[in-house]
Amino acid sequence: MAPRSGTGRFVAASTAVGLLAAAGAVAAAGPWDGGQRTAERVRAAAADRGAYARGAPYGSSRAGPVLAGVLGLSPGAGGSGGSGGAPAAAGLAASLEPLLADAALGPRVSASVVDVASGERLFGANEAAAVTPASTVKLATSVAALSALGADHRIETTVTLGADGIVLVGGGDPTLTARPSPPGREPTGLPALADATARALKTLGTDHTALRYDVSRYTGPVPHAIGTNENLAPVSALMVDEGRLDDSDHGPADRTDDPAGDAARKFAALLGERGVRVEGEPAEGRSPAGARRLAAVASAPLSDLVERALTHSDNDIAEALARQTALADGQPASFEGAGRAVAARLARLGLPTAGARFADGSGLDRADRVSADLLARLLARAGDRGSPELRAVLTGLPVAGFSGTLRERVAGGRGVVRAKTGTLTGVNALAGTAVGGSGRLLAFAFLADATSDSEGAQRALDALAAAVAAGR
Repeated sequence: MAPRSGTGRFVAASTAVGLLAAAGAVAAAGPWDGGQRTAERVRAAAADRGAYARGAPYGSSRAGPVLAGVLGLSPGAGGSGGSGGAPAAAGLAASLEPLLADAALGPRVSASVVDVASGERLFGANEAAAVTPASTVKLATSVAALSALGADHRIETTVTLGADGIVLVGGGDPTLTARPSPPGREPTGLPALADATARALKTLGTDHTALRYDVSRYTGPVPHAIGTNENLAPVSALMVDEGRLDDSDHGPADRTDDPAGDAARKFAALLGERGVRVEGEPAEGRSPAGARRLAAVASAPLSDLVERALTHSDNDIAEALARQTALADGQPASFEGAGRAVAARLARLGLPTAGARFADGSGLDRADRVSADLLARLLARAGDRGSPELRAVLTGLPVAGFSGTLRERVAGGRGVVRAKTGTLTGVNALAGTAVGGSGRLLAFAFLADATSDSEGAQRALDALAAAVAAGR
């Protein structure tokens, strides 16, 4: 039997013994590590290593073998391809078409369902239409970033030696924290950077310094088109705790108007606690070319950032992922440059980008345009064992009835539907994966951008996702 991925575990639990077992499977997969359940990470990585070593082709990941040991199915049972595609497509159409007619979804809906194993589209309705995706665009941002940089990439924040003191250089890590580490643990984030900087300065024989901060890694406008609000801080290469003005670590919160300046002032205070006096107020400046690096801290791996961005619909991380993609591809790290880089990366992966536009990385900008077919196919690509670097796009998806933005949604697909939500005024979207009744892993996307009843539209989307999970 093939190694079980996290998705496979949900398949087996839900299909074999129902909802209670699915709940147990989720609990048993803990603890969490950087946004992903540790057991899920281990199993997924093991599956990826095995497939990569065998040179598994695109579409080689099949749900059938995962179920074989539990349900007594022969290898390949419940898989796609052969004569199974047409009946499956007909069954999905019969289930989904009446649900798509729900008036709550409005007149503009783009829908696509793709079999992950074969890449075959099993259902489509205006699937190529480019519509406003809201936060489901984070899926595209995440795939592009992982493709450009790899799952293990980390974003560094550094301190260099300047002409008249030190320079705090922002690398674009929105997860950099100024909070103290729990007792008994090594300092992380800004406190760890202050520790290392203080040691370096004392080695140089000084206990005082001027402090500059460098945000030049990002270019273009800092404010998002929506302005500073509770959903997103000004997009800066230097910030701590996502510019939040409270103790929250996800969800809406009041934000600072000056994330870089606030970060520098907090860093100065931390240096003072460590016996290094900062002279005067921190000021914006540039790190000299070839400057000596005194200290550095790194973010969690990019795969962890992607998982956090998707599970909690984190807009600050999503904008950072888009700009990191731009930097990797030699584009300006601005909204415009990031949009070009994301589109180019997806096109390079062979995904259908006709009509797509990426005005931002988070989906808060109504100028974003993607099709349901693009989202469904990039999810299928993330499930391809030949693309292990994209796996975090699937493992980061909220689980229906259990986690993130799906904790209270898709009751009919609890434990077997994982999806990214998208909500703006007049826009409701849902894109993710579902394990069908036959054990097939299906990628789906349902986008509606002319809704007038948000709650009704959410219920309609939940019914569509549950119908995909119930399909055979």
